[in-house]
Amino acid sequence: MTSLKSSTWRQICSRKMLICIFTGFSSGLPLYFLYSLIPAWLRSEQVDLKTIGLFALIGIPYTWKFIWSPMMDAVRLPRLGLRRGWMLLTQIVLLLLLSAYALLEPQQHLQIILGLSLVTAFFSASQDIVIDAFRREVLSDEELVLGNSLYVNSYRISSLIPASLSLILADIMPWSSVFVVTALFMVPGLLATLLVAREPVRLQTQRLTLQQTIIEPFRDFFTRQSLTQALTVLAFILLYKLGDSMATALATPFYLDMGFSKTDIGLIAKNAGLWPAVIFGIIGGVWVNKLGVNRALWLFGLVQWVTILGFAWLASFGHFDQIGATERTMLAVVIAAEAVGVGLGTVAFVSYMAQQTNTVFTATQFALLSSLSAVPRTFMNAATGYLIEWLGYVDFFWLCFFLGIPGMLLLFKVAPWNKKAVSVS
Repeated sequence: MTSLKSSTWRQICSRKMLICIFTGFSSGLPLYFLYSLIPAWLRSEQVDLKTIGLFALIGIPYTWKFIWSPMMDAVRLPRLGLRRGWMLLTQIVLLLLLSAYALLEPQQHLQIILGLSLVTAFFSASQDIVIDAFRREVLSDEELVLGNSLYVNSYRISSLIPASLSLILADIMPWSSVFVVTALFMVPGLLATLLVAREPVRLQTQRLTLQQTIIEPFRDFFTRQSLTQALTVLAFILLYKLGDSMATALATPFYLDMGFSKTDIGLIAKNAGLWPAVIFGIIGGVWVNKLGVNRALWLFGLVQWVTILGFAWLASFGHFDQIGATERTMLAVVIAAEAVGVGLGTVAFVSYMAQQTNTVFTATQFALLSSLSAVPRTFMNAATGYLIEWLGYVDFFWLCFFLGIPGMLLLFKVAPWNKKAVSVS
């Protein structure tokens, strides 16, 4: 047992796994900046919910990143190689973009903030393309589940900065300083790209033309299985996390409307959500290896789906006139339960998407699948502000629960319980 633990610890501390950790943090930080910190900033500056909800459209680059992903499979930047070159470029630009919010005020520069957010999302999505491809290429099939688990959990841990630390700082310092401090957390990932990462061996000799990276990835995906099965896989990826994504789209404004302070949200809600997600994400990585990806998608997806109802239960109490220990405990329990489901479900979901990609066309195929998974977060979530004002929070969360059903039903087709998932080589 001691030998097994020692071996696992050595594997986690290996160069490959450390890169998964650092790139996960670097990948998650801009997204949580856009989807957690910016809504809280706008709401605290008296911007209405409808406008904040429409800000979900800044995620359009996440849903269309497969369009420019072929370029990142074909165009090499000087010195660092195909993957490391693009990783470094996107990380430097993101560091500068996140800092630029310090110069803006919502009441005066709302349109500029929207434009800046779109550009930030573009470079964040571009960073995701190259990091997803790098991870798929540098890890063997045996290392993939552990690597994905570490990546997902590091991605989640990054939320501790914009969704917790930054909110706490916003109660004691100007927003301009908060944005600069938050942006500096891009530096560890940048340094890891320079000092720790190594270019995948295959890419040192492989040369694909831009035409090959545009046509062949899509031809490969749709010809290695029937058209019906390929479309079913795409529909599953689109719908599997729809209900959960919509339920948490305006989570921070929801907590504020319930009467919780920014410090409450930073200390209680985000920590109660983060650590269960991390712990069960790690446990989920172990269980995926034991259960198999298909069974994990069933079991973890069920937990992810049912815990949406916790938000409906909390919303049923209405606005709290006073916030005490009871109210804070209720919030912590609801968020922790939802985080357990997300922590488990995301590991299985990312592992499934990785298995569907051919390592010859990693960037484009992974970008296509992850783009579809981001559609609910972008287009459906843009309507959440209107839906909440029309339905109220309680009925809105029940709607999110019912929207989770189609994704679960598609598991019968894409991940049958007794069928072992097969990785594409």
